[in-house]
Amino acid sequence: MKDRIREERGATAVEFALIVPLLIVLVIGIAEFGRAFQVQGTLSAAAREGVRLMALQNDPAAARAAVRNAAASLNPAITDAQISITPASCPTLNAGSTSVRLTIDYPMPYLTGFFGSGLELTGTGVMRCNG
Repeated sequence: MKDRIREERGATAVEFALIVPLLIVLVIGIAEFGRAFQVQGTLSAAAREGVRLMALQNDPAAARAAVRNAAASLNPAITDAQISITPASCPTLNAGSTSVRLTIDYPMPYLTGFFGSGLELTGTGVMRCNG
């Protein structure tokens, strides 16, 4: 009877050793996905804030500053090179295209590096010029 209990304990330890790596990968994956989801939401909100300022004030420098302020929680921080505004200024109402697009390209590094070096995320905002 005692040998049987000892064998079951050994079998339980082996099963546990086989399952633990899978559970760890699952937990790390959930954490990485959650962070990517949060960063994507931050990028979208920052792009909307920047394009709103660009559409109302027609000032690319102020729009870029608004993006950086809205996404101040991101690490590494967003740089001006990662923000593109097309067209570079809002056209007049009679000039054809009356909307402006602001795009943020952000290389998000993974927390653990377990799944690679990182992920390229994009936030985009589009708004009609002059409100």
